[in-house]
Amino acid sequence: MPSRRFARLAFLHCLGLLLAVSATSVMAQQTPSAPGETGAAAPQRPRVGLVLSGGGARGFAHVGVLKALEAARVPVDLIVGTSMGAIIGGLYASGMTADDLEREILGVEWGNLFDRREPRQMLSQRRKEEDFELSPVLTLGFRDGEFILPSGAISTRSLEMLLRRYTLSTRHLASFDGLPTPFRAVATDMETGKAVVLDHGDLAAALRASMSVPGVFAPLEVDGQLLGDGGLVNNLPVDVARRMGAEVIIAVNIGTPLAGRETLGTVFGVTMQMVNILTEQNVQASIATLTPRDLLLQPPLGQLTSADFGRSRELVQIGNDYARTVGEALARFAVDAPAYQRWAQAREAQEKANTGRIGAVASVKFEGVDAARAERLSSTLDIAPGQRLDVPTLERDMQKLAALGDYERVDYSLSRRDDGTEDLTLRLRENTWGPNYLRLGLDLRTDFQGQGAFNLRISHNRHWLNESGAEWRNRVQLGETLGLYSEIYQPLTLKSDRFVAGYVDASLRRVELYTESGQTAALVQRQGIQVGLDMGWPMGLLGNVGDMRVGLVAASRKVTPDIIAGVEPEDLVGSLLWTEVGVRAAIIADQLDYANFPSRGYRAKGELVLGRRSFEGVATGSSSFTRLEGTATGVKSWGPHTFNVGARFAYASQIPIGAIDEYALGGFQQLSGYRVGQVAGNYLLFGRLTYYQRLPWNVGVARALFVGGSLEAGNAWSQRSDITLRKLRAGSSLFIGADTGIGPLYLSIVSAPRGYTGLYLFLGRP
Repeated sequence: MPSRRFARLAFLHCLGLLLAVSATSVMAQQTPSAPGETGAAAPQRPRVGLVLSGGGARGFAHVGVLKALEAARVPVDLIVGTSMGAIIGGLYASGMTADDLEREILGVEWGNLFDRREPRQMLSQRRKEEDFELSPVLTLGFRDGEFILPSGAISTRSLEMLLRRYTLSTRHLASFDGLPTPFRAVATDMETGKAVVLDHGDLAAALRASMSVPGVFAPLEVDGQLLGDGGLVNNLPVDVARRMGAEVIIAVNIGTPLAGRETLGTVFGVTMQMVNILTEQNVQASIATLTPRDLLLQPPLGQLTSADFGRSRELVQIGNDYARTVGEALARFAVDAPAYQRWAQAREAQEKANTGRIGAVASVKFEGVDAARAERLSSTLDIAPGQRLDVPTLERDMQKLAALGDYERVDYSLSRRDDGTEDLTLRLRENTWGPNYLRLGLDLRTDFQGQGAFNLRISHNRHWLNESGAEWRNRVQLGETLGLYSEIYQPLTLKSDRFVAGYVDASLRRVELYTESGQTAALVQRQGIQVGLDMGWPMGLLGNVGDMRVGLVAASRKVTPDIIAGVEPEDLVGSLLWTEVGVRAAIIADQLDYANFPSRGYRAKGELVLGRRSFEGVATGSSSFTRLEGTATGVKSWGPHTFNVGARFAYASQIPIGAIDEYALGGFQQLSGYRVGQVAGNYLLFGRLTYYQRLPWNVGVARALFVGGSLEAGNAWSQRSDITLRKLRAGSSLFIGADTGIGPLYLSIVSAPRGYTGLYLFLGRP
């Protein structure tokens, strides 16, 4: 009997212990621990999910909300974001603090971040010269027998590089659950129209894909899916946060409200309104799922739009001010100071564990281009196998590749080897609208007194004619001047930037000739054709400073008087035909930040031609000739104030006025207040000081608006003995201008003591 009683007591005791252990296990499962806390010490609080909506630049308000959450000691257990909400949320989830985000966002030049091309100073000289050939009204490509518009209205290369830099520490993670705060980004499958929840892979690509606004940013291919902006299907992804295990939701909605009728008069306005309607519908559906335990924050952003990237500071402040006004609502999600510190320390520890040390480069390979082109491109890079990987140097290399203009996407990835070194992969995607690029441009001028001109220009560039990078450039001009230009540019070797270039240049135009007093004396027709062969050497890596050329040139020219007034210039000749053969040397250096209304930099150009000239017709015989010309521009800014100094000199061997393209002045900012070509001769001196101030207005159709003026002095002389600085002519202008998509636009008052005073309108290229 005692033994049975003992056995019964032992059984009951064991059963009690088993029940106690089970109860403890169940309680542990029902009470989640805060990050950085052990189960025994964890406060009983629900898992907080932060949901951030899309909204373009309005998403900067998310940063202000995050600052308020940190100030209120609200620990966030997981984050889900769409579009700009994905970018802000993903960077925060990767370990950045709200202050880090604010500092980085305010330090970015958002006005230049989405430029289709890299900063102008980084372009090859061939690309820079295109800025002075024409200002394009339309740019498109030609491929496989059809015309193609560029994909996306603006470029995201700089944004992608920024995201790549910020998320470099996450490159080895198997999933986004390994981030300091678990994260999901929402995108749209552009083929099926379904939502895609990105939970692993390349974090930078996931953030960029989520922000692929239709018609603005090109879609991005990720794991075989073509992904667009997630706002189309789920701009406030509350449901995704709940599936991740969020028990309470803090949802921040900063979506763009629907526009008024006044904005619906354009195709772009209607398109954006359609996107906003789709977005607003799914946002309201998400808001309807929120419960009384959740919190919805909607900062009052008023008329600030998704495009107001230049107002980042204001948007951050609005988000922070608003979130601080709801401090009582945030308090129910808050924890005490020690618990919040443990949460923050856990995030910091996870970030440090993810970062690791970036090792040396073990290998460099290209994706998206063939072996021959990869060999040529690799010779331009500073990063090479065996070197320590330096991120700023790598980013400069990526900019060099982007500056070539051949690739719509330039990206990289790193893969760590077991020995700690890194395999570097450079991913390039050729422009889908290349390799034939067409541009249509125009220029016009008028003095509102019957004098004016109009020209239509069309250019064609064919890149990569062969594996060594040959290019074919063509330009046609119709209007006041008929012109045709064609050039073949051929690099000599894969490892050298030296090149040869052959070209032909033909033109036909009518030119007015003037007397000393400024009266029209004659109207002549000039026509000519010139062919040349140059050898060149770029200056600077990829020729981004300028280039030098030496070569042979031959030309045939003809001038025919059409109308001769009663007062004929003393040296005017009749119909004349002549040929030229000579050698040519030219140099150009260009580091202006903008071709139109530059704010800093310089541009200098010089040319010398020596040879023999043979005349036929009214005058016969042959003689040696010399032509020398130089121009220079220097620009410096102090805040919004810019000073632009220009100078020009020229010399040509003695020839009859009207017989050849003698050097001339006249027209806007080339002796303003004189007619185009009114001051002409074989010797020329000219100087100009221009001041302009950038206006604080944003009109959308122009990069910027300006107001300014110029003071000019110069003259041209037929004989060397006539040259004297006492006879310099003066001109001046006061203008308002705009750097538009179709070229610089000026409306000016021009005046010259020996010329005229009046209005002048100028658009495009002279």
